[in-house]
Amino acid sequence: MRTGILAGAFLMATVSSAQAEIAVVQDHYKTVINKQPYEVQVCTDRPVSGDKSGDMLTGAIVGGIIGNNVTKNVENGGAVGALLGGIIGHNNSKAKSGTARFCTVETRYNESQAEVYSHSTVRFTHNGRSYSLRFTK
Repeated sequence: MRTGILAGAFLMATVSSAQAEIAVVQDHYKTVINKQPYEVQVCTDRPVSGDKSGDMLTGAIVGGIIGNNVTKNVENGGAVGALLGGIIGHNNSKAKSGTARFCTVETRYNESQAEVYSHSTVRFTHNGRSYSLRFTK
């Protein structure tokens, strides 16, 4: 703002003394992009495996614990229980392979362009020298 006041005062002084030639004031504009966010739900089908190893491992752990407690005097009772528990866990597993639908929320943007005021310049000649001053209205 200070530059604009000084430029105006200088311009008036030069114009009033009749030594300045033609002064040209030009407004400058710039393009800005405005983004408006919105959300969408995006769903995709993904393959899922029918992995039964988790159920087998759980069965083996439970079978090993039961085998150790039931057969305290029998050698390798826990190992036999773990083996049987793993087999039962694998056979009773409800894991199925196929596809499953997964959904996520994404943020997207609508864009619009607008021309807005940037600044102005004044150009003039005084005593044979050209001057250009930039200012904001």
